Amino acid sequence: MPLAQSARMFAAYNAWCNERLYAAAAELTPEEAWGDRGVFFRSLMGTLNHLLVTDRIWMQRFTGEGTAPVRLDAVLFEQLPELAEARRAEDARIIRWVDGLTAERLGSTFTYMTVTNPRSVTQPLWPALAHLFNHQTHHRGQAHAVLTGFGRAAPSFDLIGFQRESGIGLA
Repeated sequence: MPLAQSARMFAAYNAWCNERLYAAAAELTPEEAWGDRGVFFRSLMGTLNHLLVTDRIWMQRFTGEGTAPVRLDAVLFEQLPELAEARRAEDARIIRWVDGLTAERLGSTFTYMTVTNPRSVTQPLWPALAHLFNHQTHHRGQAHAVLTGFGRAAPSFDLIGFQRESGIGLA
């Protein structure tokens, strides 16, 4: 599969997973969603906010557009419906941007400033974009653990399930 096609698949997969995750999160009470569950950003809402924060940071680095929070633990939205709306908008933004990428652009380098230990880094675009998607997967796993910890059914985030449902990545 060509690199640009892989990037498009992962952008679509990312949005698919987030829709499933937010639907499951909507079943929790606010107390459950905000309760400290021992995950890196403490709660499900802390985790979901962190993912939106980091996607905004990376997209600002990639495109030079949009806002980039200065803290990885920033709470952008305290209510799930507003957070879900912002998540959908960010996923659509990622998909639009990725749809315009070429293999040449994915192989080019870009320079950005890190957040936690400010310094300038130059690297190829594709590994950084792969990090954005892998980072989502990492924290969705934590969110999955929070959901199952409440005895709730948690959705599958298997890439093959997405591929079978959407047909993307099977040809």
